[in-house]
Amino acid sequence: MSSSNPSRSGNPAKRAVAERAAAVPAGAAGWIAGARIRTLTLAIAPVAAGTGAAIVIAGPGVFHWVRALLCLVVALGLQIGVNYANDYSDGIRGTDAYRVGPARLTGSGAVSPKRVLVVALVFFGIAAVAGLALVVLTQQWWLLAVGAVALVAAWFYTGGRRPYGYAGLGELAVFVFFGLVATAGTTFVQVLYVSLESWLAGVAIGLVACAVLMVNNLRDRDQDRLAGKRTLSVLIGRTASKVVYCVFLLAPFVIVALIALVYPLGWLTLFGLLLALPAALITCTAKTSAELILALKLTSFVGLIIGVGLGAAFAF
Repeated sequence: MSSSNPSRSGNPAKRAVAERAAAVPAGAAGWIAGARIRTLTLAIAPVAAGTGAAIVIAGPGVFHWVRALLCLVVALGLQIGVNYANDYSDGIRGTDAYRVGPARLTGSGAVSPKRVLVVALVFFGIAAVAGLALVVLTQQWWLLAVGAVALVAAWFYTGGRRPYGYAGLGELAVFVFFGLVATAGTTFVQVLYVSLESWLAGVAIGLVACAVLMVNNLRDRDQDRLAGKRTLSVLIGRTASKVVYCVFLLAPFVIVALIALVYPLGWLTLFGLLLALPAALITCTAKTSAELILALKLTSFVGLIIGVGLGAAFAF
């Protein structure tokens, strides 16, 4: 005879969620952790690089700080919103019941799914308002379509009935939106033009964003496979994931070196290799998923170093 007690369910994910339902409610620290602060480097990097590229076009001493600040609000709002939306979507699906890393708000039962969803929508709203302000300032009304696509992509990464993050397309999305669109968009709204410098920086930052996602998914690969989450790492296997991660992480430094031939201050950005090389070594030699947490943190900071470094090289 089957039991009506969800904690005794035969589905491991549902059982784990039920067992966590009585978890201690999350305080401020829990919400901050849910924002996944280390990933915010991926929002800051393209704005820094894109602003530097805009200064090259506008000329020395010309800095559209209001527009740059609004770009930062858009990027941070989208990134935090995505993080909470992922927490909500993965949590209600039971995916996070298998995870190795820090417990999530929804999956742990510390916060009701509805509250997490509301917070995600609030940050998406903040990003939308800042984006609308940029449209008004630039009078480039077609940017509304770009913003709408970005919001839709943010939600359907893990949300909806068929999230593309569950079909191995996460890396492509972060490359496009947190690399190319974020960097080139930051440059465009400031000077209404996108230069080669901005595109190259966008490619470099986008690749690092892919590396962050790849090592994160490599860490959770076994758990994601059990939960039916078919990330790129799940699809291509552990060894191939490590190789692809190293390519994502190290290829941007080739772009940085090329840029440095024209902007000498860019050579200083190569100091990011002091973090990238250990991260690659950890990832390639890791025997357990927990070891990859440090590689994930290092990779996030590599993105920040490249974004800020290239921004400074362009501006100065």
